Amino acid sequence: MTMTDLVILEFLHDHDLELAPKPLYRNLNRHGHDVGYSTVRGRLPKLAEKGLLQKDSDGYYETTDRGQAYLAGEIDASELEDVNG
Repeated sequence: MTMTDLVILEFLHDHDLELAPKPLYRNLNRHGHDVGYSTVRGRLPKLAEKGLLQKDSDGYYETTDRGQAYLAGEIDASELEDVNG
């Protein structure tokens, strides 16, 4: 987990949003988070691989129950493995 991962998770959770990479990037920067688009675009699939985010068929990402549990401190970062492997 990177600091950017945490920022992305917290932002989507705290604002109760489902966003595609470009709108997420724009809103993160609008709210004072200095993060590049390529970073956001690259981290979203990684967070989905860990089961913290879910991507729908339209390319929008939202936090999962697992992502919410991580943010609540119920899951430690050392417990995070790819859900597909």
